[in-house]
Amino acid sequence: MAAALIGGLLGKGHAAGDIRVVEPQSEARARLAAQFGVACVDSVNAASPLGQAVVLAVKPQQMRAAARALQPLLTRELVITIAAGIRLIDLSRWLGGYATLVRCMPNTPALIGAGVSGLYAGAAVGAEQRAMVEGILGAVGATLWVQDENLLDPVTAISGSGPAYVLYFIEALQQAAQEMGFSATDARKLAVETFVGSARLAAQSAEDVAVLRERVTSKGGTTERALASMDGDQVKHLIVRALHAANQRAHELGTQLGADE
Repeated sequence: MAAALIGGLLGKGHAAGDIRVVEPQSEARARLAAQFGVACVDSVNAASPLGQAVVLAVKPQQMRAAARALQPLLTRELVITIAAGIRLIDLSRWLGGYATLVRCMPNTPALIGAGVSGLYAGAAVGAEQRAMVEGILGAVGATLWVQDENLLDPVTAISGSGPAYVLYFIEALQQAAQEMGFSATDARKLAVETFVGSARLAAQSAEDVAVLRERVTSKGGTTERALASMDGDQVKHLIVRALHAANQRAHELGTQLGADE
């Protein structure tokens, strides 16, 4: 995700010289420097003085240590975290009470500039800093502010994990196409392009997706037969239930990761 953000920012016209990356692993440092032309250092201390914004793009299990290393260097910087499950109250505690914090939950289509990120700002974050966050995360896709941090758990369940569900459905379309006689290549093309086209249609239409779906469903036709089969198997109910399970897991992870040592 960090690489996606760097690439997105450069693509939006930001100068490579304005971006510094802290990466402990030497091979990753060399790769990022070669790929993007940005300065890469091995520690937060080596990156001092910090810029206007600091993005903590580390694994959730590494956030506590990363925050404690960063804490002595902070003055007035905006700190943005994109680690799943890490709540701002816990991050603030690890940063010695620092409060200028924003929590983000992007998703993997950010790698091609087509992501969507849920954003939540702490009370100490002003309008200019919110705009800065939108500029950073907006470089890799759409953004959506939420007013309650608890809503970032559903964001994680729906859009953060959502690409896996979409790809799962594409797998099913592809499998069915192959079972009906298509080659793997042709089955993939039919499945992927159908999904891409349908998503674009929904994105460009002001009408509810249910209305768009009904227009494809002719009385007595093939689509009606397939949807009746899905309804009989409670497919929609099972999908909704699975998303609630993901939401619950996101909440559990936040509690586990934020627990005192």
